[in-house]
Amino acid sequence: MLTKQEKSALRNRLFRHLDGIVTCPTAYILHEKGITNYLLKKKSASLNEITSEFNANDGYLNVALRTLCSQGWLTQHVDNTHNIVQFKINEASAIAFSYFPIYKEAFSLLKFSENYSVRKFEIEPFEKLESLYQNFTNNFGIEPPSTFKEKEILTQILTHIEGIIVGPTTVLLGMSGMFHKYFMQTKFSADEFHKDAENFGRLLDLLTRLRWFTKTNDSYEFTDEGLFFARRASAYGVTVSYIPTLRKLDKLVFGNPDIFRTSDIGNDEIHVDREMNVWGSGGAHSTYFKVIDEIIINLFNKPINEQPKGILDVGCGNGAFLKHLFNVIENQTKRGTMLEDYPLLLIGVDYNEAALKITRKNLVQADIWAKVIWGDIGNPKALSEDLQDKYGINLSDLLNVRTFLDHNRIWQEPTPTNNLAITSSTGAYAYRGKRLNNNLVVESLKQHFTKWKPYISKFGLLLIELHTSKPELVAKNIGKTAATAYDATHGYSDQYIIELDEYMNAMESVGLLPDKNTFKKFPNSELATVSINLFK
Repeated sequence: MLTKQEKSALRNRLFRHLDGIVTCPTAYILHEKGITNYLLKKKSASLNEITSEFNANDGYLNVALRTLCSQGWLTQHVDNTHNIVQFKINEASAIAFSYFPIYKEAFSLLKFSENYSVRKFEIEPFEKLESLYQNFTNNFGIEPPSTFKEKEILTQILTHIEGIIVGPTTVLLGMSGMFHKYFMQTKFSADEFHKDAENFGRLLDLLTRLRWFTKTNDSYEFTDEGLFFARRASAYGVTVSYIPTLRKLDKLVFGNPDIFRTSDIGNDEIHVDREMNVWGSGGAHSTYFKVIDEIIINLFNKPINEQPKGILDVGCGNGAFLKHLFNVIENQTKRGTMLEDYPLLLIGVDYNEAALKITRKNLVQADIWAKVIWGDIGNPKALSEDLQDKYGINLSDLLNVRTFLDHNRIWQEPTPTNNLAITSSTGAYAYRGKRLNNNLVVESLKQHFTKWKPYISKFGLLLIELHTSKPELVAKNIGKTAATAYDATHGYSDQYIIELDEYMNAMESVGLLPDKNTFKKFPNSELATVSINLFK
């Protein structure tokens, strides 16, 4: 059994793996294009200067450079008054940049794997992975560092590359059932899990060398370390789901910013593996579901005329949140004893058809009745009219809930205002390659929630939301937060996560006040990247 200190060390490694999945392609394309050398020569340069010199898309370039800042290898200064972003080298820059070439093989593997299934074990990408692992174990031929700082940064980069090795592999095995309790509790052989037992055994042997398994003859058994990562496989899911974007970063930052929006793909999402994203986020969400139980129990224990008629979940994902809420209400509240007389209206809404299919399937399997419909979080008026016209349901009669969604709304330029507030947000935000003014991003958030105010005054808006953190804070806490991965994946895909304090200030400014008794943040420190609020 792992000690508390051992678990902490492994958690640190997992966070660094997530850092690596986004930092590897980011760092390599900046090296390959000559931007890192340019910065070393200039010592300091504005985003506008770098964009002009390298003919880049300034929005995505800003995300890329901020990623290096969060890893401690650059220093960022954001002046929202004059809309200027400045980058300066620091004492780690030259050392880190000198090691960036060793990211090449890992980035090449990401590109190569595009032609193969992410759901199946296939020998061609595995052989590339195996070769990468061999070079990784030999430190890519690099001589042992002579200083502590060099050793620290090299270890940081090697752990990033380890993230490229184990992240996608862990998700593949997790989604395909490898981490089912049967395999986790017993010895097993490669042929129990894959018809190509010989080559699949090579993958298990690689993980054995990483201390995930022990091997006796042809039988494998999880180690405590392996069980730690297997039980947290979904923690890799969201970041790995954005590999379709990450493998094309060179084109996204320095070429066509609309490469994921070509006219011949219809409504399909090609920048993210949505099924994987839903699987990964569903696993992460379960941590927060418990926190909101008290809110739900209190609300549905009130007199029936003071209760909402049901729940509407915009961005229902895989339906896990609705399923959880229904089970809490049915089994732990007075309303649960009255469902025959006062049925609970459950409405699942999503913009993505794949998510709607998964939600319908999961709720049917759970024997839970619900309406599952298409809707746009940015247009509550249309959603309200749809519910009223088609189903006779008043949106205001429902408790509105959302999990990690409002930051993923489609960008809408805010209506001009005479008193545009100057934000202190340091985030990097883009829409189709163009950098967005941080002040406008926060104003857009305010105007977005203002649209929802008429529909949430009775029962409120229960939100679980994601946040960014200042790069200098993240850099001081490497291995303690997934903020680097969140910022990069969301920044490259036109999503808008802002700092928790900026978020709370924005909500208050439009008259949405939190229930202070139910507010929670995770972790409960200055590193908080998740909040839970009930706003009215």
